[in-house]
Amino acid sequence: MSSSPTVTEVDQIAALVDPVIRNLQITQSYHELALVMTSRTGICANWCTFATWASKQAGQTIRKEDFARLLDDIRRSIVSAQTDSDIVAAAQAFGSKHSGDEIQETVADVLNPLAALDRASDAVARGNRKVYAEIGREFARFFATCLNDNNFDSAKITEFCKGLRPGDPPDGQQYLAQAFTYYYRAFFERDVSTRAQLLLLANILIGFHEQTRLQPEIAEAMNAAFIDARQFRTRFIKALFPFRGWLARLRLFFLRLINRPSPFDGVIDDLLNQARRLARLVITRYMMTLGLPHDVILHLGQDVPAEFPESLRHISFADLQTLLTQIDPTPDSTHDSGTVDWSQLPQRLHFIIDLFRCYQETSDLFDPPFTTEQVTSLKSGRLPDGRL
Repeated sequence: MSSSPTVTEVDQIAALVDPVIRNLQITQSYHELALVMTSRTGICANWCTFATWASKQAGQTIRKEDFARLLDDIRRSIVSAQTDSDIVAAAQAFGSKHSGDEIQETVADVLNPLAALDRASDAVARGNRKVYAEIGREFARFFATCLNDNNFDSAKITEFCKGLRPGDPPDGQQYLAQAFTYYYRAFFERDVSTRAQLLLLANILIGFHEQTRLQPEIAEAMNAAFIDARQFRTRFIKALFPFRGWLARLRLFFLRLINRPSPFDGVIDDLLNQARRLARLVITRYMMTLGLPHDVILHLGQDVPAEFPESLRHISFADLQTLLTQIDPTPDSTHDSGTVDWSQLPQRLHFIIDLFRCYQETSDLFDPPFTTEQVTSLKSGRLPDGRL
């Protein structure tokens, strides 16, 4: 078992400037924190266990991994040869002096959703750091304070919780205080079912706090696919008419003004719709999946594809029952747990609650996220070789 990351080490990782290296170190640190908890709870997933794989998934967005291949696949699926020929004909009829190949290259360039993915990557990286700097730090502090207690010490856990801000998130940390109190109680609980429910309740409370705190960054990342119509039109026209783009824009404006839009105007609108669709598909591919060990991929828009373990099939712990009634629309099943809009907090919580409950006893989640050689590289500040 790895030693527990200290508060100082967590602060040092959170302070790293490079978002790629920082994310890799955050992911590894979550894994190490998750393992520490097992010394008191056994192989039972805690919040850090799930955070390991969520952070690893976030790393794909931050690194824009496999972007070129993904872009080519999606672009081919929505831009046909007929569409290309229509664009060439309309552009040349409007006065473009570019060849057909040059116009098609311009189309490929303006359809590139890299700018949208850059915005999503930046938002995800900021969220990754924000959550780790707060919650990862509190796990490190909790382990340093309470991990090795032989008996329940109410004064000690109360003193630990005094270091957390009162009130609801995003500013308050009362959910964290409640969660760590339930974790601490689980250390000394002998009944298997009650201990499992205490741990689930703690996991959900931290998830509730985390997702509330992340709301701005998640909404920003999901909205990164929005492409401003005016900026898009200006960019495309400048590319096709580099020396008299202002004149082309003025001509198009005049034609629309007298209700005689050019076919080229329709081409631009069609391209804008395709660009937005392409950006949405790319961001959805990065944001709406969660990779777990052994190449298991969960699609966040679909119901959680698992069943509750026996210890969590029937909820009897009153505090957990109350919370599930408040925030889980289907507290006894995974039905309708798939999200329609990941930017909506209630929908995210529904999926996350069922994810936590179904996979709490899945030992595979404690598999290392990186190889030994990769860990050596990333901890020295170098980008590791191989698949990340």
